[in-house]
Amino acid sequence: MIEEYRFGKMMIEGDEYNYDVEVDWEGEVLEWTRKNSHIIDKEDIERALEKEPEIIVVGTGESGVAQVTEDAKQKCKEAGVELIIDITEEAVKTFNVICAESLEEDGEQAEVIGLFHLTC
Repeated sequence: MIEEYRFGKMMIEGDEYNYDVEVDWEGEVLEWTRKNSHIIDKEDIERALEKEPEIIVVGTGESGVAQVTEDAKQKCKEAGVELIIDITEEAVKTFNVICAESLEEDGEQAEVIGLFHLTC
């Protein structure tokens, strides 16, 4: 689904994005904004949680500068959502693997959402 990630740029199904994105298991891509670009708090994941995913994958930037707060982690736990946090390059790989393997193994798309910080 995600074809390429480079600092400040992501290619998803042929379209280029130069801003932080939220990508869901159906391929919908939305701009992902936060109150503080390097802090990912519970308010910053609410839209994703409203879709009731099984998994949220967070990309914390090329160098992992963005940090996920304990409140955000707790909100996912309370919602029964698995949370995976990694630098964006690795988070993209994880997101793609979850999407592909769920179809191959289960014949059903896993309900996964990727939240990707594209810079630092």
